[in-house]
Amino acid sequence: MNQQMFDQVKAGKGFIAALDQSGGSTPKALKLYGVDESEYSGDEAMFDLIHKMRSRLIKSRVFTGDRIVGAILFEMTMQRQIDGMGSAEFLWNKKKIVPFLKVDNGLAAESNDVQLMKSIPELSARIAAANKHGVFGTKMRSVINLANAAGIEAVVAQQFEIGKEIIAGGLIPIIEPEVNIKSAQKEQAEEILKTSLLNHLNKLSDSQTVMLKLSLPTKPNLYQELVAHPRVLKVVALSGGYSRDEANKMLAQNNGVIASFSRALTEGLSAKQSDDQFDAMLDSTIQSIYDASVNKK
Repeated sequence: MNQQMFDQVKAGKGFIAALDQSGGSTPKALKLYGVDESEYSGDEAMFDLIHKMRSRLIKSRVFTGDRIVGAILFEMTMQRQIDGMGSAEFLWNKKKIVPFLKVDNGLAAESNDVQLMKSIPELSARIAAANKHGVFGTKMRSVINLANAAGIEAVVAQQFEIGKEIIAGGLIPIIEPEVNIKSAQKEQAEEILKTSLLNHLNKLSDSQTVMLKLSLPTKPNLYQELVAHPRVLKVVALSGGYSRDEANKMLAQNNGVIASFSRALTEGLSAKQSDDQFDAMLDSTIQSIYDASVNKK
């Protein structure tokens, strides 16, 4: 455990950049960045382009630890280099941004109105690789579609079970039970989720610490008990399909919660922009998310 990284995340003087789109969401991320599917052929070319995009983001003069606490990487990004240095090592050594690794294999089919994670047979290998690259923590995502108590409990139980393996491997897990923002029962699902999370948190030992990544709640400050919980290092929020302006507005109403935005971070950035245009757009985006995370109204 890197104490400097731990302290930086705990202080939360900034937000976490989610740069972990994987296979299924990569074409969409590239298209939003102004790279059409007609401009490349095959997975290798696609992943080269997404790494080029992420490298441009990370290397930007405005992308620094002053406003960005951490960044979540896709496994392939961690294994690649930026300017001759591993991506995770570059984040920390050059930018003072804490690196995290996405470790899940995506979602299983819906059951009980939720989607659990697919099994992760590569987990121990990913934990070992993360430690080798100086990664601080991990992230794994499940989805809750309706206020089904049995389904929500299954999601949380699976997250904590795998989370304990990750803790035993020396890393801090970001537990992400995302509530679908389009759910007709979003508010009720969030109440059930909070209760389930508290139950599991209360069973952790004093040596077990997690982070939580949650959808922005319908009821502001719903998750204050989670923010204050001694076993929670930080609660971060996903944008979940809200526009950046909507996400920032909701985030600003939740004390102690910082952003972990993906699409809301890259909104408005384009491969066709000059470096000056790119940096100016990214700078204003980072500042808006930073303000919603740190400078609460």
